[in-house]
Amino acid sequence: MKKEERRPHTFGSIADAHRVFGLPEPQHPLISLINGAGHDNLHPPSGAHVLNFYKISYKPEQSTRLRYGQGYYDFTEGGLLFASPHQLIGGDDNPEETATCSLYTLLIHPDFFLGHAIAQDIKQYGFFSYATHEALHLSQEEKETILALFRMVETELRGRIDDFSQGVILSQIALLLNFANRFYHRQFITRKAVNHDILRTLETYLDDYLDHEKPLTQGIPTVQSLADHVSLSPSYLSDMLRSLTGRNAQQLIHDKLIEKAKELLSTTNLSVSEIAYLLGFEYSQSFNRLFKTKTDLSPLEFRRSFN
Repeated sequence: MKKEERRPHTFGSIADAHRVFGLPEPQHPLISLINGAGHDNLHPPSGAHVLNFYKISYKPEQSTRLRYGQGYYDFTEGGLLFASPHQLIGGDDNPEETATCSLYTLLIHPDFFLGHAIAQDIKQYGFFSYATHEALHLSQEEKETILALFRMVETELRGRIDDFSQGVILSQIALLLNFANRFYHRQFITRKAVNHDILRTLETYLDDYLDHEKPLTQGIPTVQSLADHVSLSPSYLSDMLRSLTGRNAQQLIHDKLIEKAKELLSTTNLSVSEIAYLLGFEYSQSFNRLFKTKTDLSPLEFRRSFN
């Protein structure tokens, strides 16, 4: 008998999340900071769930050690995790997310940002699309900075809400995101040796993919296929590669396609259309445009330069 699939629970509002956690109504309908230290019996919901708001949570060291992709090259002062609205959290594929409670959990409905620059700025932070095992692992100094910002937000939310409250909290959130962005770039640097291994793995994968004419049956390699090959999320992979090489995952794919195209143009008599088809392009015009963009030459002009 086929096991019945359990649909993920959707939290439509922050008040809904408070009810599930057994907490009092939030002091503000669009933002809440849950302090896990003040609630001994607080546990995340079991099973997969979807939030209709942003979530930023800090899990202490004892909860994250050897979890979330942490290795010997990482700091051990806890992990910072991010989730964007409508992102699936927890479940069988990601049990660690619901296995332990966070020390701090900041929930922010997108409407809280309306009319402010941060409404657009927050979409630029790729870490809201990272997987749980790509958590930000903090040093002692970084941990103190992050916890201080959580406490500032907590203090402001507990105080009397007035005309200045939203502006102050928005500034604190913006500062928190800027520090997180800075610390993630630091993490890419401290993981540089490991990331170079990942890059080599991807280059080998792409070389093999193109040399064995897999684009004929499987199409042009995608960022998702690269991410799956190294068990990373597409956003984390692109940000990691950009930090390491200045190129994101899509640019790496394009560079490998052009490299293979140059080889075929200079060593075979295949027509440009045949080469485009061999590389997985449905239309040779798309191949021509990419080649011209990358080399400032058309495929035919490049071929003539060898004759």
